[in-house]
Amino acid sequence: MVVKKDGSRELFVRDKLAKGIYKAFYKRPVPASQVEELIDDIEREIHESGSEEVASRDVGELVIKCIGEIDKVAYIRFAAVYRQFTDLETFETEIKKLIAQSQNKRQSK
Repeated sequence: MVVKKDGSRELFVRDKLAKGIYKAFYKRPVPASQVEELIDDIEREIHESGSEEVASRDVGELVIKCIGEIDKVAYIRFAAVYRQFTDLETFETEIKKLIAQSQNKRQSK
């Protein structure tokens, strides 16, 4: 079961998860097989948590983390919807975080 922000509960539906993820990767240079593997990994991690319920917030954060490891544009797309970006400043802040993370990774190599 997924516990929504308002406290309601609904069954975990892989297709709903997949739909949101595929929207984020729309027209990105990522093979469908890699997106499917990502969805499988997320679903597996949720089921392996051992809990009968998972907060929708936790699912969303897991998805954002996993997408961000594959494609930064897809990350921004998903984050914009999931975190409900409402203005350009929010986008700018998130993009600055990505740039800083990217620079840190390059420096640590």
